[in-house]
Amino acid sequence: MIKIKFMDGSIKEYQKGILPVEIAESISPSLKKRCIAAKLDDVIIDLNRPVMQDSSLIFLTEDDPESIEVLRHSSAHLMAEAVKTLYPHAKFGVGPAIEEGFYYDIDLGDDVLTESDLTTIEKMMNKLAAKNLPLERLEVSRAEALDFFKDDPYKVELIQSLPENEVISIYSQGVFADLCRGPHLPSTKWIKYFKLLSLAGAYWRGDSKNKQLTRVYGTSFFTEQSLKDYLNNLEERKKRDHRKLGKELDLFMLSEYGPGFPFWLPNGMILRRELENFWYKVHTKEGYKLIQTPIMLNKDLWVVSGHWMNYRENMYISEIDDQEFAIKPMNCPGGMLVYKRDIHSYKDFPLKVGELGLVHRHEASGALNGLFRVRNFTQDDAHIFMTEDMIVTEIKSLVRLFEYMYSVFNLSYHIELSTRPLEKFIGEIATWDKAEKALADALDSMGKPYKINAGDGAFYGPKLDFKLRDSMNRIWQCGTIQLDMNLPERFDLTYIDHNGEKKRPVMLHRALFGSIERFIGILIEHYAGAFPTWLAPVQIKLIPVNNEFHMEYSKKLATQLMNLDLRVETDYREEKLGYKIREAQTKKIPYQLVLGDKEVAENLVTYRRYGNQEQVTISINDFITMIKTEIENK
Repeated sequence: MIKIKFMDGSIKEYQKGILPVEIAESISPSLKKRCIAAKLDDVIIDLNRPVMQDSSLIFLTEDDPESIEVLRHSSAHLMAEAVKTLYPHAKFGVGPAIEEGFYYDIDLGDDVLTESDLTTIEKMMNKLAAKNLPLERLEVSRAEALDFFKDDPYKVELIQSLPENEVISIYSQGVFADLCRGPHLPSTKWIKYFKLLSLAGAYWRGDSKNKQLTRVYGTSFFTEQSLKDYLNNLEERKKRDHRKLGKELDLFMLSEYGPGFPFWLPNGMILRRELENFWYKVHTKEGYKLIQTPIMLNKDLWVVSGHWMNYRENMYISEIDDQEFAIKPMNCPGGMLVYKRDIHSYKDFPLKVGELGLVHRHEASGALNGLFRVRNFTQDDAHIFMTEDMIVTEIKSLVRLFEYMYSVFNLSYHIELSTRPLEKFIGEIATWDKAEKALADALDSMGKPYKINAGDGAFYGPKLDFKLRDSMNRIWQCGTIQLDMNLPERFDLTYIDHNGEKKRPVMLHRALFGSIERFIGILIEHYAGAFPTWLAPVQIKLIPVNNEFHMEYSKKLATQLMNLDLRVETDYREEKLGYKIREAQTKKIPYQLVLGDKEVAENLVTYRRYGNQEQVTISINDFITMIKTEIENK
């Protein structure tokens, strides 16, 4: 017999090997009907997995947040079954659930899918779902798995890459079966409200040397309203496209003469400088020393740093005086040279050195996307040098700084701990293990939840990735904290400890925005171009009702406001008042001030905030106090 502990603290005994679905039925037939999966000792499993030992058990229904991933994973398999039914020769790569849906990578041979084919696949999915087919799990040996998938080179490759002791499981339904860890829904009847969204190309295992497969994206929900709301959200996102708004608001431009190299226009430069000034101000208060390092440095430096062996394919190379040079893809090696310039003592630590450094990386042309994926960008880098016993304290301090900075923009976040890559990495594994533990200890001591992102660390060290969630519920990778015990070794960095002996410092790399360009792209879409007043390129638009009677007052007011460092535009065109106001709204200017007889006579302003129909009349001084306070408080 085994003991099962339930969420209410009660414990019951059951026969060893009992299924969660059988336990649910023994409690209540209605519970069995509502369950879609179970959580066994904090691991989500199928309802038909035998329970072999004493465990805690929680039943999941569609109301539990964790259930949506199970639904979407099973929806991916249903889509694959539909594709297999329509294209029997199709072979499949991976098909995971992702943040907002699912995808499957598919090899269709000579066939080509188009957007119009998605409707046909959806119809087949509905037909198959109505059959209420069970999703069945089969655990097999390595040899059995290789025999089962002997005609599928993708699965054979995956099986051969699995650790020898890995439990191998296959899930099947109808004509489709795939190598999969699960968990899955009990049957397809739960999959009702889904939509196939788009197609893309994806290289097998993310390697451009491999065959390009067809990636089909989709999403699914437990209710029709949730699906409808999500699709409406997608339409809103299209309206917020930063490339579209960037052009309409005169923020930036892209040119065929420099693919991936953005041009900043006057309005965009104001926005960018405000963001940078905020960064400088915060970092000065936090005790950072600011530097700037060269954009191009000798190959020998990149050999020492490890970039030449591990990152060369992404670097721009040139020749100067018969020697190879590289434009920097990262600021770190230059920061190492600045550190080595002086002799350092433990009393200097933590030494915080920051740089807004322009870097260049050779991204594939097909991957370029507005400001989100470019070939040159400004990293808001900092390198923090410290003793080993300072690691946890400094990481905690950084997490608090990140929290403050993101709160200013009303961006929430979660943290992922990215561990050592399987192949390209420098340093000893023991050093990596120590560094990974230090990052985890810091988060644990703060009570900060985090997710393990195995194998996604930088080649020189593990990292904490900060994933931001914007107003459209999208996730963005921005900030990062990377613990590096390797570059100080490679560059022979030292400090004098309290015994007068030379020791090796520990170093943190960190970026808050990640990339100024990308962060601005995120902010454009997050705010839909309607920036808060402190960031807005134009903060105030002055619109006289009649130029003949009110222009002089407008000019005097404009001068007064500009002398207070407020960004002001005036509109003296001979156009209708309503047209001018609507245009100011289109440009998303925070304040439109309409100036007429009453305003001139009584030294007043009448303002309207962007997105608000209400007009408010107050004194000039009161308006100035209000807007200055708003800007100061961000």
